[in-house]
Amino acid sequence: MPPAGDRFVPWAMSDAHVGSDLGKGDGRRSLAEAIEQSEGSGGFDWDIALNLGDFSGTQTPPGDAEGREIVKQYGALKKHRREQVYDLVGNHDASGPSEPQQWWFKKWLDPAGDNTAHSGVDARRRPFPIDGTWERYSFEAGNLLFLMMGDRNDGGPPVGRDEVGGYPAGAISSETFEWWRDQLASNRDKIVISAHHHMLKETTVGSADWEGVDNLYHGRFERGAPIGASYLYWVGGQPDTGVLEGVLADAHDKGAPAMDLWLGAHTHAHPDDEFNGRSHVEKKWGVNFVNVAALTRWHMDRSRTGYPMSRVFEFTDGSPEVRVRCYLHTSQVAPRGWYAGAERTLKLRHAFQSP
Repeated sequence: MPPAGDRFVPWAMSDAHVGSDLGKGDGRRSLAEAIEQSEGSGGFDWDIALNLGDFSGTQTPPGDAEGREIVKQYGALKKHRREQVYDLVGNHDASGPSEPQQWWFKKWLDPAGDNTAHSGVDARRRPFPIDGTWERYSFEAGNLLFLMMGDRNDGGPPVGRDEVGGYPAGAISSETFEWWRDQLASNRDKIVISAHHHMLKETTVGSADWEGVDNLYHGRFERGAPIGASYLYWVGGQPDTGVLEGVLADAHDKGAPAMDLWLGAHTHAHPDDEFNGRSHVEKKWGVNFVNVAALTRWHMDRSRTGYPMSRVFEFTDGSPEVRVRCYLHTSQVAPRGWYAGAERTLKLRHAFQSP
């Protein structure tokens, strides 16, 4: 057993939109700079990282040139292995309606290590091996169970993206929902962390009907369910089912929250932003919801977006709490570094046990 007080630190980031920052921001390397800042002077140590999607910045389906650039920017890692980063697919990473299913993400981000020659990911080097595929997978670190669910924003409108446009409404397959529900039911003794590119409905800033498009967080694409632009809207091709929220609400009503943390991103906002009483970090159904976005500065040049930041989670052995810290990657809001105003301490269902 590790000594009491040992820490385990996941770093959660998202929405690098690499092509946008390279093209609009005088060559800003959004992903590489965040990595260099974390590993450099004045940075922070981390054990694993979760990257929750939207690597691509294009409004058209991404191609090989941007894929190679992302692999190049991951090459900024010096103190950590590439395999210490666990990736999810976001809506901007989706293939086009006439393309093979999610070919780009499978080739260049490749969490399962199926395309090592292109992605550089060798599954044998994972500190915590994954169980699953690019679409949904889990891994364990001590008594932490991570449930990683990819966005299924592919296949054409209205669920998937069109030939032009990010088509932001979030999606999972029915199989992923059933897998997630079963994982929650069979792992009540663990600290469960679910991750998806999107937040659930009415949990954090800008995550209710129409809030994404009517309040300048996302572009409006009428063929792609703009009502659900800011949350996980599609399950198995059906709109606004409420089935994920229902699982959490039912467990809470029975007196035992179903899990501990939901990590998402997608909606880029100022770290102090609130909308309809909801901030980036909220608690609902006994579950802590944290929006970790975004690394991009230039993907959307609007007053509500473009404040590069990420979140660091500090778990301490023997403690039923996690410290959540916000790291600012530019100096627009405050000096680059830790932003005390966004720090939170969250309650967990169980005390953490180190790997």
